[in-house]
Order: sequence, then C-alpha cells, then structure tokens
Amino acid sequence: MTRRPVPYLVAGAAAGAGLRALVQRAILVKLRRDVRALNAGDPGPLLAGYAADAVLQFNDGPHRWAGTHAGKPAIERFLRDFVAAGLTGEIVGLWVAGPPWALSMAVRFDDRSVGEDGEELYANRTVLVVRTRWGRIVRQEDFYEDTGRIVELERKLTERGRGARAFVRATATGAR
Repeated sequence: MTRRPVPYLVAGAAAGAGLRALVQRAILVKLRRDVRALNAGDPGPLLAGYAADAVLQFNDGPHRWAGTHAGKPAIERFLRDFVAAGLTGEIVGLWVAGPPWALSMAVRFDDRSVGEDGEELYANRTVLVVRTRWGRIVRQEDFYEDTGRIVELERKLTERGRGARAFVRATATGAR
C-alpha cells in the first residue's frame, strides 16, 4: 500500500492559509467599522475591543496623547482626546500573525485633522503594533512617521482654543 501524504499536507496548508485570510479580513472589516464610529465621535465600539487592563503606549512628547495609557478608562480618555481634536483616521492595511488566542497585528493607520475653515491642520502616517489575548487588545504601541507634526497640531489647536486644558474642561462637563 502506497501512502500519499503530500496531497493531504498541501490541502491542509491551503485550508490553513484560507482560514488565516478569512480571520484577517474579518478583523479588518470590524476595525474599519469601529474607526468609522470613532470618526463620527463615538469611541465606544473601538474601546470595546480593549481588555480591562490594556496598555496603549504612544510616542513621548509635549502633547496630550504622549505616554502610557493603562486601563480602559485611560484609553477612553485618549480616544476622546482624539475625537475632541477633530482628528479622523483610516485603516490602510492590516497584517496578522500568531494563533487566534494571541494574535499580533501591525495596522497602518493614517490620521488627519481639518479646521473649521477647511484648512488641513495635520496629516500623518502611523503603524500600530497590537497584541491580543482571546480577541481583546492587551497592548498597543503607536509609532508615528513624524512626531513633530503632532506637536505642531497641539500648537494649532491651542491657538484655536482647543488646547489640552480646554479639552479637559469640556470633557469634565460632558461637552465636546
């Protein structure tokens, strides 16, 4: 009796690759939907994807988003700062690796801010490096192409009365 393991191996590899592509596509569809909600001012759907003890690490610098944001309440403040600054974003690409219970992802995320007069205040490219545990984000590190642009955005927002301190007062009263 002759064994023919090669076709089974090829079929298994093809099935695995197909499943990986399906998982990646499902994650991309969900993240794009959540980012659309964020762009519309609702961070809730995106925030729901984070574990309670998640950590978001953002480039250091003299701006409101800098530093480590540990736990969902801190990440929610980060996302609300994003919305309050008039930022919008778009997921341009997604790469996934690892088993479903411990995925690693790289996300290409482009963001921008436009002033009330239509002037583009800011545009940047970002890579988000994300680790998940059982479908929830546990760690995210944001790497911006040009962190100087973020500092410049902060300056422009302050000139328009939308600086970090104005934002803190607005969120404390529930205004945006």
